[in-house]
Amino acid sequence: MALTWSAFAQNQTPAPAAKEFAKIADKISLKDGDSVVFLGDSITHQCLYTQYVEDYFYTRYPQMRIKFHNSGVGGDRANDALIRFEEDVAAFKPKYVTILLGMNDGTYRDFDKATFDTYQQGMTTVLDKIAALGATAIPMTPTMHDARAARLRNKPAEPRDTYYNGVLALYGAWLREEANVRGLGFVDMYSPLNNLTMEQRKKDPTFTMIPDAVHPAAPGQVVMATSIISDMCPRGPVSAITIQDKAGKLAPAAVNGKITDFKASDDKVTFTFTANSLPWVLPPDAELGYKLTAAGHRYSNEKITVRNLKPGKYELKIDGQSVAILPDSRLAFGVELEANDKTPQYQQALQVAMLNKERNDKGVHPMRDQWRTMKVKRNEIAKLEAAKDPMLAEKKEAFTKWQVEFRANVAKFQGIAKEYEDKIYAANQPLARKYELTRVP
Repeated sequence: MALTWSAFAQNQTPAPAAKEFAKIADKISLKDGDSVVFLGDSITHQCLYTQYVEDYFYTRYPQMRIKFHNSGVGGDRANDALIRFEEDVAAFKPKYVTILLGMNDGTYRDFDKATFDTYQQGMTTVLDKIAALGATAIPMTPTMHDARAARLRNKPAEPRDTYYNGVLALYGAWLREEANVRGLGFVDMYSPLNNLTMEQRKKDPTFTMIPDAVHPAAPGQVVMATSIISDMCPRGPVSAITIQDKAGKLAPAAVNGKITDFKASDDKVTFTFTANSLPWVLPPDAELGYKLTAAGHRYSNEKITVRNLKPGKYELKIDGQSVAILPDSRLAFGVELEANDKTPQYQQALQVAMLNKERNDKGVHPMRDQWRTMKVKRNEIAKLEAAKDPMLAEKKEAFTKWQVEFRANVAKFQGIAKEYEDKIYAANQPLARKYELTRVP
C-alpha cells in the first residue's frame, strides 16, 4: 500500500526547536575613558595599522579620550599571547580587544591538521579569557601572505609560497564562524589585501603592499586600518556645510558642526564654522594606501556645497588661507576638502598624526620591543627546563633580576607614550574657522 504524505509525516520525529543564536555585534561603541587593546603578533608590533586607527579616533572624536594599548609581539602565536595575557591585556581593563593572530600559527607550510587544532585551542582560550574580563573580542582574519613578493625578491620558499596564503584563508574562515557563534564583531583583513593587490597587478604585475611577503608596509597597513573602520567602527561625515537659497536669500545648514556670523551678498559669502571633528589625515608614508582605498572620501568626508550663486569663479579662503578657486557649478555640486592640504583643518589633523607617529616610534614600539625580549628570555628558560640543563637555576636567577629592569623600561616607555597622548589631545580640538567665498574676475 502506498504511503500517503500525511501518513509519512505522522511517522517522523518532530523537528527540534530552533536554536537561539547570538546576535552578532554590529559596531563598537566607545565612551570617554574606555580602553581598546590591539592583541597580535609582529604585524601589530609594527605599530602602523594600530596607529592609523588611533588617528581615526583622535580626529573623529576629539572630545572623547580613548586609551589605546598595543599588545603585539613579533613571532607570537595564540598560545604565546596567553602567556602574557594577564599583564599585557587584562591589566588595561579593555572594553574591546582586537585580535590579529594566525600568521605564525600555521607555521608557514601546507595545511596540517594537528597544527590547526593547536591554533583552534589557543584561539578559543584567548576568546574565553577576553569574555571572562567582561570585554568584547573583535577577531580579525590573518592578513595576506604575498608569495609573489617573495619570488620578486628571489627568495621563494616552498611549499610556503604555493599554499600558505590559502592556509591563512582557512584559518580566517574558521575564526569567522567562531565569531558568529559567539556573537562577536569580526574584521576581514584577508580579502581587502588580496583583492586590492590583484586589482593593482592588472596594471603592474610587480605590485605589492607586502615587500617581505609577511609584513605589510605602510600602504598595506592603511588597508588593514580601513578594514577595521569599515567593519566595526561607527562612521559618518567629518562635517558638511550646505548653503543655498531659502525664501529668496542664501541660508546655511551644517552637519556635525555649527555655523555662526553668516553674511551673504551678490559676490561674497562669509561665515564662521566650528566642526566637531577633524579630517582623518595620515603620515606621508601612508599616502599610497590612503589613495588606493579612497579613505578620505569613504571615511573622512568633509564637504562644502554652495548653490544659487551668481555665475562665475569663486575663491575659497579659510582663516585667510586660499584653498581653492572653483566655478559656481562645482560648488553647487559639492566640494570635498578632507584631502586638501591647504586647509587649516588638514594641517591640524596632520599635526595630530605626526604626534601620534612620534608616540608610537618613541614610546609604543620600544615598549613592544621589551615584550619581545621578555618572550625570548622565557623561551630560553623553557628550553633549559625541558633539557634539565644544570645552568637552569643560574638562568632563572638572572631572569628574575632582569624582570626588574624590564618593568622599569616598560613603565618609562608607557610614560613617554602618555606624554605624547596629552599633546595629541591638546592638538586635536577643533577650532572656529573663518570661511570666505569671494567671486573673482
